[in-house]
Amino acid sequence: MDIEEIIKKIKKTDLNDYISILKLSKIVKKNPVYSLENKIKIAIIGTSSIQHFVIVLKLFLLKYDINADVFEGQYDGINEAVFDKQSNLYDFHPNIVIILSDHKDIHEMPVLLSDRQAVDEFIEDQGNYYQLLWKKLSKIKGCHIFQSNIVIPLERELGNMEANVYYSKRNIYQLLNIELLKKKLENVTIVDMEYIAELVGKEKWFDYTLYFSSKINFSLKYIGIVCDIYAQQISNLLGKGKKCLVLDLDNTLWGGVVADEGAKGIKLDPNDSVGEAYRFFQQYILQLKNRGVILAAISKNDYCVAKEPFDINDNMILKYNDFSSFVANWNSKASNIDLVAEELNIGTDSFVFFDDNPAEREIVKMYHPEVQVIDVPENVADYAMTLELAHPFEWINLTQEDLKRTISYNTNKERRRFNLKYTDYKEYLKALNMKGKISRLEKQNINRFTQLINKSNQFNLRTKRYTEADIMEMFSGDNYRLLSVTLEDRFSKFGIISCIILEKFESNCFIDTWVMSCRVLKREVEILIFEKIIEISIMWNCETILGEYLQTKKNSIVKDLYPNLGFSLLEKGEKKYTYIYDVRKQFIEKSSIEEME
Repeated sequence: MDIEEIIKKIKKTDLNDYISILKLSKIVKKNPVYSLENKIKIAIIGTSSIQHFVIVLKLFLLKYDINADVFEGQYDGINEAVFDKQSNLYDFHPNIVIILSDHKDIHEMPVLLSDRQAVDEFIEDQGNYYQLLWKKLSKIKGCHIFQSNIVIPLERELGNMEANVYYSKRNIYQLLNIELLKKKLENVTIVDMEYIAELVGKEKWFDYTLYFSSKINFSLKYIGIVCDIYAQQISNLLGKGKKCLVLDLDNTLWGGVVADEGAKGIKLDPNDSVGEAYRFFQQYILQLKNRGVILAAISKNDYCVAKEPFDINDNMILKYNDFSSFVANWNSKASNIDLVAEELNIGTDSFVFFDDNPAEREIVKMYHPEVQVIDVPENVADYAMTLELAHPFEWINLTQEDLKRTISYNTNKERRRFNLKYTDYKEYLKALNMKGKISRLEKQNINRFTQLINKSNQFNLRTKRYTEADIMEMFSGDNYRLLSVTLEDRFSKFGIISCIILEKFESNCFIDTWVMSCRVLKREVEILIFEKIIEISIMWNCETILGEYLQTKKNSIVKDLYPNLGFSLLEKGEKKYTYIYDVRKQFIEKSSIEEME
């Protein structure tokens, strides 16, 4: 079975079909894969037996087009791997470390009747231990840590009294999970294993027969669910996450067909059980939109008919302006997905498709295998939970820019209408009254800076991904200059829309990273930025500026950026182009953007 077959098979395999998952995992283990673009090093350590987790995680990473070289720690090997300076883990130099902790790691608890101070001191000590683990691992350059929290066991030595006394084991485990959150470093992500166990049911989660025989601390029936969530987290860390939810309308956002029932006759009545279920689903979607998920609607219908419920039905929770793209015509859903992608200027691999019609879902799967297609159940009451359990929007962090995303896309609609007034594009840009600011990166913006680097695929010259730990190291380095760019125009303020990392070596200024949000392409931001790069190069006494273009499937938009800015080709490889610019050369092109102080 070749790699393409394995990936197709795992994408079709039910996460609950653990027998098929384990069989596929063993095939991958016997036939290592080395052909995918994203090769990362992952170290996995834990106190229980982790061998099944290791082989299944490698399988699920392939599902997200990630090939991993994995270091597998010893049984009960967390302390040995982290605190032993001669540990093989440090020779491995992982990009990611996964720590699988368990409630059985805590060997001594506060005694019964301990006062609040004793319990708090115990929790503080435990939190300090984990923080020390993370600090030790953070010495590995660019290392990101995924730390599982504690799954609270069902056994209660005090019965219901556990909920009534501060010193109970149940409360101590809960307090420890909160302490992990309080103590975590910027390069640490807590993976909520407690939630996963609650999701499947703890009575099923704990398999003591399996633990006593093999030291595996949860039932293998759920190995697929667990590893898929970890793989999604890693995928998002590498900038491969989903960010746009594409929705059908009839029998998806409301009951019935609007062309037949009328805009006020569709099922959305809160006093009706079916109408209330559709409203519940809309409320869930609105929450996704409010956290930064882009919404798009695609309907086979006349535009005015599809839009009318949003205008006149008072029971609609979602509004027309909640959608960054609204497409209603009689074309295929697959072709309309391309239309939405073009309008929003984002890749279809960031799309999640939700449609009640199984035929439409199959067509989208056929023509857009990169789109995550949700298998929608027949019962509308299950819509929200089905989307929730698919975990499509498992982002690593959340920024202010995420929360403002829909506003930004909606103002793009206004800009497009405004553009129709002008026949000359330069005049249009001037009329936007754009103002930009290029600043040294501030510590509080490192999160957004890292996010933009990892999410940008089109305007990204090298597509080199960095963790927050990498950025922090360069942030403190003498030979680096990290720049963030903000932009505003007559319609809105964008926030940070571009990130640049410059490195000085000898008499050269090397453009290590240059990425820009797709929302501001073709705005002459790159001209403003390059003027700043020249200014810094002169300040550094550099003679030349070096830039690289590493060709990928998605970044062809910037293949001519350096030649267009006046760079000369220095070296050409198969997919690598190196360019050079003489700092003494006068750069005469001017941007339409006014630079703010």
